[in-house]
Amino acid sequence: MSPLREFKGHEGRVRAVAVFPDKRRMVTASNDKTLRLWDLKTGLVLKKIEGHSTAVSRLAVSRDGQMIASGDLGGEVIVWHGETVESLTQPIIAHSKWIHSLDFSPDGTMLASSSWDRTTKLWNTKTWQQEGDPIGWGSVAHCTRYSPSGKLLAIATNDNIQIYNSGTRKRVASFKASKEWNTSLAWTPNGTRLLTGGGNSDPTIREWDTSTWQQVGNSWKGHSEYINAIAVNPAGTLVASVSDSNYVRLWQLSDRRTVATFKHSSEATCVTFSVDGKYILSGGGDKMISEWPAPSDINSKILAITTARIACIVGDLSTAEELLTKDINADPNNHTAHSHRSFVMARTQNWDRALQDAVNSISIQPSLTGYISKGIALCGKGHIPDARAAFDVASMYANQNSQTTHFLLLIKVIALFSADQHDEAILLLKELTTGCPKADTHACHIVEAYLHVQLGIKALDGACHDEAAEHFNIAVNSSTLSSKSDIHDIYEDLVVLFGWDLKSLWFTAHQKRCDAFLRAGRLQDAVISYRYMMDTNDDITKANCLDWSKVFTEECSALLLTNGNAALAANNYDRAIDLYSAVIDLGYTSDVVFANRSKAKSSKMLWEGAFLDAQKVIEVNPSSHVGYQLTHAALRGLQRYDEAIDAFIIMLSNLDHAPEAHIRNLRQQYVRPSQAEDAIQRAIWMELEYAPLRILNTSLGVLCDRAVQISTFKTSAEYKKLLSFTTKHSDLRTERIKDVVAMFFRCVLLSHRWEETEVLLHDIQDKVVYELNGLGGIAKLQSFCKVARDAGYRWAWMDTCCIDKRSNTEVQESVNSMFVWYRHSALTIVYLCDVPPSSRPGALARSVWNERGWTFQEFVAPKVVIFYQKDWTLYLGDRSPNHKESPAIMRELEHATGIDVRALVTFRPSMRDAREKLQWASKRITTVQEDIAYSLFGIFGITLPVIYGERKQRALGRLLQEIVAQSGDITVLDWIGQPSKFNSCLPAHITSYTAPPWTLPSLSEDDIHTQVSSLRQTMAMTLALTFYEQLKQLRAPRFANCRLHLPCISFCVTEVRRRRSSAQETPIMYRIKADGLHDLLITTEETLVQFSQAKPIQQTFLLVRPWDRHLLGIPDFAEQPGFTDDMESIGDWTESGSLIGDSQIDDSDKFPGGSPVEEEPDLQVLRLMVHLGQPFNAFLLAQQRIGEYKRIAPDYNIVAQVKDLTSVDNMHIDTVEIL
Repeated sequence: MSPLREFKGHEGRVRAVAVFPDKRRMVTASNDKTLRLWDLKTGLVLKKIEGHSTAVSRLAVSRDGQMIASGDLGGEVIVWHGETVESLTQPIIAHSKWIHSLDFSPDGTMLASSSWDRTTKLWNTKTWQQEGDPIGWGSVAHCTRYSPSGKLLAIATNDNIQIYNSGTRKRVASFKASKEWNTSLAWTPNGTRLLTGGGNSDPTIREWDTSTWQQVGNSWKGHSEYINAIAVNPAGTLVASVSDSNYVRLWQLSDRRTVATFKHSSEATCVTFSVDGKYILSGGGDKMISEWPAPSDINSKILAITTARIACIVGDLSTAEELLTKDINADPNNHTAHSHRSFVMARTQNWDRALQDAVNSISIQPSLTGYISKGIALCGKGHIPDARAAFDVASMYANQNSQTTHFLLLIKVIALFSADQHDEAILLLKELTTGCPKADTHACHIVEAYLHVQLGIKALDGACHDEAAEHFNIAVNSSTLSSKSDIHDIYEDLVVLFGWDLKSLWFTAHQKRCDAFLRAGRLQDAVISYRYMMDTNDDITKANCLDWSKVFTEECSALLLTNGNAALAANNYDRAIDLYSAVIDLGYTSDVVFANRSKAKSSKMLWEGAFLDAQKVIEVNPSSHVGYQLTHAALRGLQRYDEAIDAFIIMLSNLDHAPEAHIRNLRQQYVRPSQAEDAIQRAIWMELEYAPLRILNTSLGVLCDRAVQISTFKTSAEYKKLLSFTTKHSDLRTERIKDVVAMFFRCVLLSHRWEETEVLLHDIQDKVVYELNGLGGIAKLQSFCKVARDAGYRWAWMDTCCIDKRSNTEVQESVNSMFVWYRHSALTIVYLCDVPPSSRPGALARSVWNERGWTFQEFVAPKVVIFYQKDWTLYLGDRSPNHKESPAIMRELEHATGIDVRALVTFRPSMRDAREKLQWASKRITTVQEDIAYSLFGIFGITLPVIYGERKQRALGRLLQEIVAQSGDITVLDWIGQPSKFNSCLPAHITSYTAPPWTLPSLSEDDIHTQVSSLRQTMAMTLALTFYEQLKQLRAPRFANCRLHLPCISFCVTEVRRRRSSAQETPIMYRIKADGLHDLLITTEETLVQFSQAKPIQQTFLLVRPWDRHLLGIPDFAEQPGFTDDMESIGDWTESGSLIGDSQIDDSDKFPGGSPVEEEPDLQVLRLMVHLGQPFNAFLLAQQRIGEYKRIAPDYNIVAQVKDLTSVDNMHIDTVEIL
């Protein structure tokens, strides 16, 4: 047979062909590197499409005709617009080798591509980006096809057929098909069968049941070479295949037999059916497309009713009876007319006349139609066994025609079903569908659908809603029912025989299924069914069901909305989302529904969906604040903070202008963004109050001043997030603002020993630290910044390069703030430049870092400290987050510094225990002499002018003077060594505090009690009380103009005599006598004037006991625990996890002798006198001018003791001015 038409124009083999759903156009692909768009009516080329650089091997057209995809031998894919044929993409390098197959998903959202490179890939048709990993690695993929529903993806490979769930991408089946290569695939339109083609070694077609993936029947044989392509006609009745043997074969799907062949002059490579199924279009090596006719009447009707057929079809049974009666009257022996009238009588349920006509027909001439009519009539009368016998006899007249036998059995199924033999009818239909390899399964599915619809209607009428839903489900799923299906024409005989309304079968099945689900309370199933029904509806069907659709959607929407609100209130967000989605799917576009679904999605952190729903709320009700409120929340979740703030501002405006008073009142709970900005700014200044003035950005490696820091924060996502979350007045009062600000401005400080080549400010100003030559101090700085950055800290500070030492003002502020900066650091890194990698315990103790003056406060001030070795590895490999919580490291430091662990961990800056702190610092050294004092400012919480050049003695003197002046603590006067030129009561060097302070011998309570009892008998209480009151009136010691005003108990020295020794011997020893004291010896570097009562001199010498107010036994409330300095707002530094717990802290030393006890005045006085009778550390003072004294510094403590406590005459209470 010659082709009907030939479409010529290509210059090379035609490799692919596809038709458009508009029935007007066709597109082809060729080895000549082009595609051509054809007009199917005129046969002319509409456009030559160029863009590929190699032969175009495959193409695909989307179901809506809006996209064309083409692939070439180089592995590139180009997508074209289906109308304009303009390229939608640049060439996509989809594969590394030849494109074997292209197919769009039914919904057009995905494109599947397969290649010789052994991969199948899925492409998103909106972004044209690959979705996920390739599918099916390992074997060459020759063909890929989506199932009609789009749920499955079939891939034909060299080795097997692979079936994937297209949504989850999981393989659901894999089976061997052809013996060698599997070359082609095609799904039947109803998706119940998959056809596969093989290569040269097995050029057959196999049919597979898609419910079991088992082969149906035998292989289809006819081709002799490689099968290149398979196509199925739209009705699902015919199959066309092409092969290298030049042939196009046309098969009948029902019995798998060849019904026609067409021959090309060269190998045939591609084939498809026209949209109406009337033509076959094939192409190949002959460089053209040939058009062949598709046979239109392969199956002849079994029941050739002619005279009354039309009347039976339209339901005019009286006319049909009249016409057939005329035929019988004209020829009484017309057995066909008798059987046909029997059918009509059966339609009217006149079973007696139906049976009589059937019997008459058989008596005239036994025939197929006669016995069929008898079987139907007997079923109608309820004579089931006789009916079965009639149908059995009818099969004898089928002439062994499988089609006739099959249709006969279908009639038997329907007749039995109509006689209420439902189980038997369904079983027979099932056997007929699965057990007869040549059965017309499509007809079986139509019958199955109709029967289950009838069962469903019966169940629905009986209020068995779940049962009804199940029947309608089976009906819908058992066939390729479609509003566009022409099943009325195809199975017209069923209409003639039984009056079936096949035209409305699709609508009835779907509508009733929706109603059944709704009545059963399965609302989401009802919506899914409704949407599927409407999506697959044609316009005519939609118009016919408008009234039903309106009633259904209103009723279903109301129930869904009620249930959705209940689920939302119960925090069952997944169910709420599903229910609201179902409402929306029904076309219910209320802003309330979108708002509630947005809330539910936000609660599940489904931010994109929440945002889209919020936009819908705005679209429906733009004047409401709700849409913008939800948009604000969703945008925050999406981290689009600028947009969130804009939405919030509009929300406030809508609240302000709302017509309802109660809505306007909602505005009162919210704050303007400017108010939130002010609150955040206050938190920033509070946080930066205790931060260094200049700092390093560890991410960028650049120096920043405070303004740049703040600017960095205000342009950060953290700031925008905080601002977008600070919307209510209550938000201004929460700790969130402080926490976010504190987290952003967390800073890491470095404690280290300065080395020879340190980096200074001018070395890195306006430069990127990481880009500098990494030697010496630069390498240290770079490593420090990297360690801080890698630990998650944005800011870092290093004293060498972050202070402008040319600015006295900045140096002044830095020195006085240093302790506070370290105290408030998020982390202090201690770099031990002299501790090599992998050092063993003890290396830290030996480090010179422990000897430096500044490192004292740099360690005790911070809360979190981590030690790093020379190569910037962790000391001892200790990965704990805070080395202050490492027992091993802290014990090592305690041993090295002499400072107990509790003080190292829980140190608080204060004047308390000043003498002990001075002892801790006494062995430390500084490069700049004044720093020995300046480095202790923070230890005592003191702020003083920084005056480099004033020399060490004056700097130390000012520090000690301030300690005494502020605290009144006289223990700082307890030292051994050279006196200071600043004041003789102060040491010249801090090393004078190295020796432990002299401690008063302790007295037990029993001793005190014994001595008090003795004093009661001997002491004049009046004088003692007067003495006590005078001591109470003494003021604390104070400094003024380098002069110490020292309250004390003084004893007049009556004799100073030098002990005999060599004239050059130093120090010199003197015997001292004083009124009221035991004689004592002192040694001193100074030369004293000798005198005695016999040889008096004008200069006065005094031995004084500096007055200690604690001896009165009266609480000193200024020394109650709790540091009130502004910088100390951190609370109790003894935290969980620290080395020192609360239970280990002894508070008994808050007052001498334990807790204060209310005592009678006499007892207090006597207890004082007992303490005064104990040895004490005395100062030897030499008069300089009238009323002015100088302390004589001894080489060791002068320990004096009162001779007789009963006499207080020799104890003078005074305040002495000491130079």
